[in-house]
Amino acid sequence: MSEPQLIWIIGASDGIGAALARHYAAEGARLILSARSEDKLSALAASLGGHHEVVTLDVADRASVEQATTRIAALGPLDRIIHLAALYDPGRVAELDPEKAAQIVTVNLTGSFHIAQLAPPLLRRGGQLALCGSVAGYVGLPKGQIYSASKAGVINLAQSLRAELSPGVDVRLISPGFVDTRLTQQNDFKMPAITTPEKAALAIAHGLERRRFEVHFPRRFTYALKLLSALPYWAALPLTGRLGQ
Repeated sequence: MSEPQLIWIIGASDGIGAALARHYAAEGARLILSARSEDKLSALAASLGGHHEVVTLDVADRASVEQATTRIAALGPLDRIIHLAALYDPGRVAELDPEKAAQIVTVNLTGSFHIAQLAPPLLRRGGQLALCGSVAGYVGLPKGQIYSASKAGVINLAQSLRAELSPGVDVRLISPGFVDTRLTQQNDFKMPAITTPEKAALAIAHGLERRRFEVHFPRRFTYALKLLSALPYWAALPLTGRLGQ
């Protein structure tokens, strides 16, 4: 009988991360659950049954990530690391609070950088590191503000890591569309093709088992944005401008 997978999920306290934890626990995996909220993580771990670890961290704090990786290193080589932690605050660029914008960049992009530097040594050879971008990072969209820019940076970071770390580390990119979480509930517009955290978790889990670099969903939405991002600026910019009207 094969050993259960050892999977570290960062951003596991709610939303997609919590749904993904429930999915992998049902599959028999042993989990390491991380986020800033110890109470939420402990409640989740207790609800899953089995033996799972709770390791709190703040991805925006380099020392916090270092402490977490030191602790996790003692648990044995990991099969998979899935980094989902993110901040989001919708609005037009001119309306953004500068401190909030800086915090979003620090959590989303610099936080992914910390994980990209410190987490790979925890993996077995050929183990998987998945970073979470977003379809919002494909193209600059109205009200996408600094979140879209930070996720574009994560996409670029994942591409660089894939080139640098393969084949020793199986680097993957996760690009969700709209998922019904506490983050997207801030939006004041109709979100096309919105899906549930449970369906998102299933798409991620299945996608990470396949060979493709990027896991993106729902495809009826993501392919439209991929097409938009592939257009020349003279065609794409008028279209994106209309989305903000």
